Amino acid sequence: MIILAGAILGAVIGGVIAWRRKGRTADILQYAFVYALVFTLLGLFATLIIHRSSI
Repeated sequence: MIILAGAILGAVIGGVIAWRRKGRTADILQYAFVYALVFTLLGLFATLIIHRSSI
């Protein structure tokens, strides 16, 4: 669940940042993808840490 929330949140944040910088469609898509990827990885690590600490 954390991973999906991170992916969606990252895509939205990345898209908004590129849109505010007056980027073209390709720029907005690239920012959204990269931010979604980074936030997904952070969510993955957070999930692993939470899972490991509960054992």
